[in-house]
Amino acid sequence: MFKRLFGIALAFGMAATAPPVFAQQNTCAQRDHVIAKLQDSYSEQLAFGGLQKSRGSQSVMEVWTSEETGSFTVLVTHANGISCIVSVGTDFFEAIPKIKVDGTPS
Repeated sequence: MFKRLFGIALAFGMAATAPPVFAQQNTCAQRDHVIAKLQDSYSEQLAFGGLQKSRGSQSVMEVWTSEETGSFTVLVTHANGISCIVSVGTDFFEAIPKIKVDGTPS
């Protein structure tokens, strides 16, 4: 009975973790290949980025956008040169910062 229960739990556990691993494999490649695809196919250019600490190591997070199409891509590049697409979308916009005016408050 215990073997059967353990086998079922193991099978369901593996099935539950399989989709994220599979999806991650499809969205990761060498950085130069990913960048070439973003520039050539989607007319996206680097808008901003920064370093982030994840799982004890640092990686670079970048946002690529296209003014022509409104598309955007969030990309994370690891120290080994592999870039993974974290998110993609449409209708990208830039927020206009509020201007602080010197003077007396109203």
